[in-house]
Amino acid sequence: MALFTKLKEEKMIAILRGYTFDEATHTVDALIEGGIRFLEVTMNTDGALHMVNQWRETYDQRAYIGVGTVLDEDMAWDAIQAGAQFIITPNLDERVVKVALDNEVDIWPGTFTPSEIVRATNLGVDAVKIFPLASLGISYLKEIRAPLDHIPMIATGGVTLENMHEYFNAGASAVGIGSSLVNKKLIQSGHFEELTVLAKQFVDKVK
Repeated sequence: MALFTKLKEEKMIAILRGYTFDEATHTVDALIEGGIRFLEVTMNTDGALHMVNQWRETYDQRAYIGVGTVLDEDMAWDAIQAGAQFIITPNLDERVVKVALDNEVDIWPGTFTPSEIVRATNLGVDAVKIFPLASLGISYLKEIRAPLDHIPMIATGGVTLENMHEYFNAGASAVGIGSSLVNKKLIQSGHFEELTVLAKQFVDKVK
């Protein structure tokens, strides 16, 4: 599965959680216009699977659409059937990993401890998500990268435009970004042009 190679180039996953279909679709339009290529909608968003299905048709070749907050095998199956190109979880569940890998869908499971990180890698995933990092921050990422620097890590939690490079300097291959990019105030006020400008700022900062 070569999708992680693409993610290493793009370096960012935008995380959408809790928006209506219209809000989320306008948001995806704006983010793609700003240069964001990896988009994750969480399973605890009403209509998440419908969004994935529609976006796969609408944005084919322009973006990679995945599902987050996948907690069990049924969710994984549903996400795959809806067309999810990647699956992200907040935790490590070997059954969910197996469903994804058996169906040749990239999965980046949520891990926190060194034991979870190594266990996930031994299951055959290309990368792990390190979550949550908002509380412990970049220093924790540096500490676990020291003995495990051969394992690609996606840092999620607390990433902003101002501190994003610190995550990369600490060894993150990519970052998952929520509210600092998917700005709730801009979305709910309908200021999607400003959201595109913000997305471009993130993309320019990475490049």
